[in-house]
Amino acid sequence: MSQVPNMVTLLNLLSGSVSVIMVLSGETLLAAMLVGLAAIFDFFDGFLARLLKVKSDIGKELDSLADVISFGLVPALFLFMMLRNNPGLEETAGVGDMIPYFALLTGAFSAYRLAFFNLDTRQTESFRGLPTPANAIFIVSLSLIAGETPLFDAGVISSFAGNLWVQLLLIPLSCWLLVSDIPMFALKFSKGFGFSQNRIRYLFLLLSLLLLVFFRFGGIPLIIVMYVMISLFTEGEKN
Repeated sequence: MSQVPNMVTLLNLLSGSVSVIMVLSGETLLAAMLVGLAAIFDFFDGFLARLLKVKSDIGKELDSLADVISFGLVPALFLFMMLRNNPGLEETAGVGDMIPYFALLTGAFSAYRLAFFNLDTRQTESFRGLPTPANAIFIVSLSLIAGETPLFDAGVISSFAGNLWVQLLLIPLSCWLLVSDIPMFALKFSKGFGFSQNRIRYLFLLLSLLLLVFFRFGGIPLIIVMYVMISLFTEGEKN
């Protein structure tokens, strides 16, 4: 039973690896679904480790290695493709071919964040900086919105996401959020499911559901923005 969480972590890694292939093949919707699947596996490996009481150092390291692919490299490639396919690059005075490569910085900063996370004893019940799965989900969903994928048709948000300068701003913004010292709450119900100790989590889940109802899949990046804002107002007060 001790290897069950590690097997789930490997499923995370495999989902991310196939997602890389799908992004490069132009199958962005399928690639995004695999990122979502990787996020589910990423949640359950930790959940199972706590449930079975088999948490280990190798499991922690393996989890970060898997996350580098699924939530580091994959969103970097999504952002790379989004920039490379942006018509606005034609107006960048001959440097357009180089610009998309800056998107790979998000993968590098994701790796740095994951390495730091493994050493930071403060990040047991909450996080410091934006977790890599949240950053990945934000970039991937925004990429689908910018590409006007039918399920992610979000009206004015699509025009915003498709703007070249907005996409370029995503690079330094995501890199900074990943390694920032901003305290952010975790969705782990480590102290039971009671309302009093999980008010913020239940509020976040309720508001997330409402955003999905009103904006459908286009509400996903808004959920990540809301997560950061709630963290700033709640976790920041504790520090």
